[in-house]
Formats: sequence, C-alpha cells, structure tokens
Amino acid sequence: MKIDWAALGSVFGVSLAVTVGLVVLFTLGIKGLSRRERAAAEGNSAALAVTGAYVCFAACLTAVAYGIYLITAKG
Repeated sequence: MKIDWAALGSVFGVSLAVTVGLVVLFTLGIKGLSRRERAAAEGNSAALAVTGAYVCFAACLTAVAYGIYLITAKG
C-alpha cells in the first residue's frame, strides 16, 4: 500500500483554507448584524452593513450547499 502524501497534503491544505474562509465570512456576517443593532440603538442607519452581512451569509450557504452537492453527486 502506497500513500500519496502530496495528494493528502493538497486535500489538507484546501480543506484548511476553505474552513478558515467560511469562518471568516460567517464572522463578518455576525459583525455586520451587530453593527445594525448598534446603529439602531444610536438612531442611525446601517443598511450597507446589513447588506454585507446578508451577502456573507449567502456565500456561506452557497459554499455549504456546493460541498453537500460534491459529496452526494452521482457521476
């Protein structure tokens, strides 16, 4: 049995990068929603922050859905 260490390292690297990217996107979404709360308390508008938050959440959802598709796709 021979292990392809280069392929294993590649899978690890891509998995790590995608995981960190998703965590950063989700964190930015949470931060955008917290700005909305802060702006509402101060009486200001934070429409750009809320829009950015929804875009971040949509990107997270898209990435997760694509991952599920890759796992379950029959080909």
